[in-house]
Amino acid sequence: MNTQRLNKKTLQTIHMSLAILWIYQGLIPKILFQADDERRIWMLQGFNDQAAISLMQCSGSIEIIFGALFLTGYKTLALHYLNIVGMLGLSFLILIVDPHYFTQAFNPFVMNIAMLALSLTAIRLIKDPE
Repeated sequence: MNTQRLNKKTLQTIHMSLAILWIYQGLIPKILFQADDERRIWMLQGFNDQAAISLMQCSGSIEIIFGALFLTGYKTLALHYLNIVGMLGLSFLILIVDPHYFTQAFNPFVMNIAMLALSLTAIRLIKDPE
């Protein structure tokens, strides 16, 4: 298998992985099950319970749409830059709102850095396909 073909398959794997992660994060803890930790993050920002649930569902919908964009390949480079900014921004927000989350076994740092690394790898593959 030549390098260009291997890079294309690797890029497809990255896009599928990011799509699954974003869609899962939007659907499962925000829309279907409304995880207490997700609601708590909104409430720590000053929103009441009902507003927190609405905002959580709205952000979940946006995450699902963002994940679906990775499946289309639409302006992929821009999506990866947005993903990096999003991962850094969300990490910073959690760090400010409640740094305790970063001490947990399953914490935002682990997932956000992994998703950021996938986008950095994808950008490199897109810019230098050989």
